[in-house]
Amino acid sequence: MIELSTIFLIAAVLFAVLILVTLIRLLTGKTTADKMLALDVINVLVVITMLILAAAFMEPLFIDIAVVYALLSFVATIYLGKYLAGGFK
Repeated sequence: MIELSTIFLIAAVLFAVLILVTLIRLLTGKTTADKMLALDVINVLVVITMLILAAAFMEPLFIDIAVVYALLSFVATIYLGKYLAGGFK
Protein backbone atom coordinates (compact mmCIF):
# COMPACT_ATOMS: atom_id res chain seq x y z
CA MET A 1 0.00 0.00 0.00
CA ILE A 2 1.22 3.47 -0.85
CA GLU A 3 1.92 5.82 2.04
CA LEU A 4 0.10 9.12 2.26
CA SER A 5 3.33 11.14 2.03
CA THR A 6 4.14 9.41 -1.27
CA ILE A 7 0.76 10.39 -2.67
CA PHE A 8 1.41 13.99 -1.58
CA LEU A 9 4.80 13.97 -3.30
CA ILE A 10 3.26 12.61 -6.51
CA ALA A 11 0.64 15.37 -6.36
CA ALA A 12 3.38 17.97 -5.84
CA VAL A 13 5.21 16.70 -8.93
CA LEU A 14 1.99 16.90 -10.95
CA PHE A 15 1.47 20.49 -9.81
CA ALA A 16 5.07 21.26 -10.80
CA VAL A 17 4.28 19.95 -14.28
CA LEU A 18 1.21 22.20 -14.36
CA ILE A 19 3.43 25.14 -13.39
CA LEU A 20 5.71 24.38 -16.35
CA VAL A 21 2.75 24.16 -18.73
CA THR A 22 1.46 27.50 -17.45
CA LEU A 23 4.96 28.96 -17.79
CA ILE A 24 4.82 28.09 -21.49
CA ARG A 25 1.54 29.97 -21.71
CA LEU A 26 3.14 32.91 -19.91
CA LEU A 27 5.98 33.05 -22.41
CA THR A 28 3.80 32.56 -25.51
CA GLY A 29 0.82 34.69 -24.47
CA LYS A 30 -0.23 37.18 -27.09
CA THR A 31 -1.85 39.84 -24.92
CA THR A 32 -0.90 41.35 -21.61
CA ALA A 33 -4.07 39.97 -20.06
CA ASP A 34 -3.03 36.42 -21.07
CA LYS A 35 0.36 36.90 -19.48
CA MET A 36 -1.10 38.39 -16.30
CA LEU A 37 -3.58 35.55 -15.95
CA ALA A 38 -0.86 32.94 -16.50
CA LEU A 39 1.29 34.59 -13.85
CA ASP A 40 -1.60 34.59 -11.40
CA VAL A 41 -2.30 30.91 -12.11
CA ILE A 42 1.38 30.11 -11.50
CA ASN A 43 1.17 31.91 -8.16
CA VAL A 44 -1.87 29.87 -7.14
CA LEU A 45 -0.20 26.62 -8.22
CA VAL A 46 2.93 27.48 -6.22
CA VAL A 47 0.83 28.08 -3.11
CA ILE A 48 -1.00 24.78 -3.59
CA THR A 49 2.31 22.97 -4.09
CA MET A 50 3.70 24.50 -0.90
CA LEU A 51 0.65 23.35 1.04
CA ILE A 52 0.93 19.83 -0.37
CA LEU A 53 4.61 19.70 0.57
CA ALA A 54 3.75 20.93 4.06
CA ALA A 55 1.40 17.98 4.41
CA ALA A 56 3.91 15.53 2.90
CA PHE A 57 6.78 16.52 5.16
CA MET A 58 4.59 17.45 8.15
CA GLU A 59 6.30 20.82 8.29
CA PRO A 60 4.03 23.67 9.47
CA LEU A 61 6.58 26.30 8.46
CA PHE A 62 5.68 25.66 4.80
CA ILE A 63 2.11 26.74 5.56
CA ASP A 64 3.32 30.07 6.91
CA ILE A 65 5.52 30.57 3.87
CA ALA A 66 2.60 29.71 1.55
CA VAL A 67 0.32 32.24 3.26
CA VAL A 68 2.93 35.01 3.03
CA TYR A 69 3.60 34.14 -0.61
CA ALA A 70 -0.13 34.21 -1.37
CA LEU A 71 -0.52 37.64 0.21
CA LEU A 72 2.50 39.05 -1.61
CA SER A 73 1.39 37.64 -4.95
CA PHE A 74 -2.09 39.12 -4.44
CA VAL A 75 -0.62 42.56 -3.74
CA ALA A 76 1.72 42.23 -6.73
CA THR A 77 -1.19 41.27 -9.01
CA ILE A 78 -3.21 44.29 -7.87
CA TYR A 79 -0.19 46.57 -8.33
CA LEU A 80 0.58 45.20 -11.79
CA GLY A 81 -3.05 45.47 -12.88
CA LYS A 82 -3.23 49.06 -11.70
CA TYR A 83 0.02 49.88 -13.50
CA LEU A 84 -1.14 48.29 -16.76
CA ALA A 85 -4.54 49.96 -16.56
CA GLY A 86 -3.04 53.41 -16.77
CA GLY A 87 -0.52 53.88 -14.06
CA PHE A 88 -0.78 55.66 -10.76
CA LYS A 89 -1.94 59.25 -10.64
